[in-house]
Amino acid sequence: MNILLTGGTGYIASHTAIVLEQAGHQVVLYDNNSNSKPEVAERLAQILGRAVPSIIGDVRDTDKLTQTLLTHHIDAVIHFAGLKAVGESSSMPIEYYSANVQGTISLLQAMQRAQVYQLVFSSSACVYGDPQYLPIDESHPTIPTNPYGRNKLQIEQLLQDVAQSDSKESAKWKIASLRYFNPVGAHDSGLIGEDPSGIPNNLMPFVAQVAVGKLPQLTVFGDDYETPDGTGVRDYIHVMDLAEGHLAALEYLQKHAGLTTVNLGTGTGYSVLEMVKAFELASGRPIPYQIAGRRPGDIASCYAKADKALIDFHWQTKRSLTQMCESAWAWQVTCSRLSHS
Repeated sequence: MNILLTGGTGYIASHTAIVLEQAGHQVVLYDNNSNSKPEVAERLAQILGRAVPSIIGDVRDTDKLTQTLLTHHIDAVIHFAGLKAVGESSSMPIEYYSANVQGTISLLQAMQRAQVYQLVFSSSACVYGDPQYLPIDESHPTIPTNPYGRNKLQIEQLLQDVAQSDSKESAKWKIASLRYFNPVGAHDSGLIGEDPSGIPNNLMPFVAQVAVGKLPQLTVFGDDYETPDGTGVRDYIHVMDLAEGHLAALEYLQKHAGLTTVNLGTGTGYSVLEMVKAFELASGRPIPYQIAGRRPGDIASCYAKADKALIDFHWQTKRSLTQMCESAWAWQVTCSRLSHS
């Protein structure tokens, strides 16, 4: 298939591009490079041995998206594009609703024009909000606690309405909404990984930059949660396992119409301090940290029940916490070397 990846040079999308290409599909990257770097396409070419088409564009540009879908004979779209920092969403709600909700509406309009009806959407475990029980399954109530989570939930509701509409096209739509838990790690090549602009919003790249000496210390937001060591517990999933989940979702959609919603996680939670210790072992470097107050919208614990992914997609995670940390460290060393070359 020809598959368009919106937000294609971003962290998760670039790793998914590798998995899709190696499975025999052809990918096209579409990104405005607001939080990614265009040289990612060059690194993908190194890994894959061939150039990957890369288009600079915003998902809110419906005309350009439509033209891209038609020109490249796209069969399916994986929608990664969007703003994604929980804390930032509370201070920039207008920007988040514009990029995420408005951007998705624009994409659906372009897909409708081009008659492309297969879509995999990057959702988030943030839609669940503060867990009412653990592990979290797909039936858990959705009460997000921050604008980012509300963005994702609104998009899911929109996709549900599209799939269930009484239009002639509704039966054609095949949509998978993937509720990610916490992606970490990098490709084994060390050529691509999470490389945020400015100060990282996510734990692993922040820890990696402290380990390599780029940042002086880690800030741990909250040590008074009801968790074993007081720090937040999350379900960290290796980005390559997550990428393989997208391939499994696409394969599932070949035989299933309508909307399916699936968790992608490991089912195991690790605290912030457990992640710090694991990264210290992987890197051989100390990770100094300071404790700060909780961030707005953060929750104590969140980890998945991933049984549905195994049953429907025949997918489960394969990679360990050690592999997550070692691959993230190898990528950070590459980043450091490139910045000094």
